[in-house]
Amino acid sequence: MATNTAPDRIRYGVIGTGMMGGEHLLNLASIPDAEIVAISDPNGESLEWGLACAGGVGVGVHRDHRELLERSDLDAVVIASPNMTHVDVLADTLRTDLAVMVEKPMCTTIADSLTVSGWARDRWEQRRALTWVGLEYRYMPTVSRFVAALDAGGVGRLRMISIREHRFPFLTKVDNWNRFNSNTGGTLVEKCCHFFDLMCLVAGSKPVRVLASGGQDVNHLDESYVLPDGSVARPDILDNAFVIVEFANGVRGLLDLCMFAEGGRYEQELVAVGDRAKVEATVPGDTVRISPRDGSGTVELPAPMPTTVAYEGFHHGASYLEHLAFIEALRSGSPATVGVDQGLWSVAVGEAAHCSIDEGRPVLLAELGLE
Repeated sequence: MATNTAPDRIRYGVIGTGMMGGEHLLNLASIPDAEIVAISDPNGESLEWGLACAGGVGVGVHRDHRELLERSDLDAVVIASPNMTHVDVLADTLRTDLAVMVEKPMCTTIADSLTVSGWARDRWEQRRALTWVGLEYRYMPTVSRFVAALDAGGVGRLRMISIREHRFPFLTKVDNWNRFNSNTGGTLVEKCCHFFDLMCLVAGSKPVRVLASGGQDVNHLDESYVLPDGSVARPDILDNAFVIVEFANGVRGLLDLCMFAEGGRYEQELVAVGDRAKVEATVPGDTVRISPRDGSGTVELPAPMPTTVAYEGFHHGASYLEHLAFIEALRSGSPATVGVDQGLWSVAVGEAAHCSIDEGRPVLLAELGLE
């Protein structure tokens, strides 16, 4: 079993080689400081896809992630298996000395996220290894510039942040696992944990209350699937929602989600307003705009794709930049920029939002066991 050292090239194993696992492999294959040693997936077609993304030659192939974890030639693993498997794969991975990056969401429920957070803390003295949650939206060029502009304090005291995502429906994945809340945690966990993480980041405070409205109104209504037990089920994932998040320091957040709006100019729009100015960013985009209240005029801040990005991929270079940050933390011994606490709160807001929709009322995070 490898120790948490950082040689010239970080030797990776990737668990889960479906769509996002392949994305991680393509990113790693483009990073000179990374070496793909092994992959794991129980699905043969996914393994073939993963092997192709990894470059094929010399890459170990495993059907069982536990076999991969027993290898002695790894420094780090990426967990990109389906959401509902994360808690079990993490149970095995956090018993090793390997650094780990687990894809978002960290888990599908608050309960499982609290369990994983406890494991990461309890085993720290034994592992001394990095545990990182893949909330890569932080690393998109315009988003990171947006956050930096807020950190610089030009908006004054932050009061409101709103994020709009108007996009295409969920893609088809292996066995259509992402069509069901029981597998994903629900749309507001599976997809929107990214945005709740960004809200928590810029608010600089813990969320305390969530009010949401949403439904499944357009997408997947004519689909049905045969489940492993032979029963037939229809998808139950939401395709649109409004979510209001209130933070302990008085900041308010708003998410506007629509997953049948792929014809728009921007997939995401971010706006933050303080008592002195407003900041705006878009994805895709290459500019962040700051508009002061004093009428002095909008300032445009460039946010180009960094020249260090060799592979832009699905997320505008964010996954590539995230891996560079992960490698730097591994080498320096620094804590994870996005750790299990951030993973927990991003899931918690999503679960609270689903609870609010189901019960038709505001939900306090304290009701769900979080203070």
